[in-house]
Amino acid sequence: MLSSTTTSPSPGLPVLLLLTRKGCCLCEGLEQKLRALDLPLALETIDVDGDPALQARFGLEVPVLQVRSAQGDRQLPRVPPRLTGASLQVWLQKHGFSSQDA
Repeated sequence: MLSSTTTSPSPGLPVLLLLTRKGCCLCEGLEQKLRALDLPLALETIDVDGDPALQARFGLEVPVLQVRSAQGDRQLPRVPPRLTGASLQVWLQKHGFSSQDA
């Protein structure tokens, strides 16, 4: 069974998918940083251990961040764990995530 939580998505907003697992401190830290951003986005967390295909594909490589858009899901490079706030926003924009993605 797939486990996920979503931040109240609104139609037209870009969606960030955070592939995670319970007990992962890097996953929890990235989720907190993303939720603290002042960006119009929906954040969906997916526990890879709840889906055998995701678990096989990503194993211990979590956290993994993807952008869901009309063109499909696109994986972003690994987020440096020290990025926070404005630096994280700049990193997301540098890697192609913007409010225009939806």
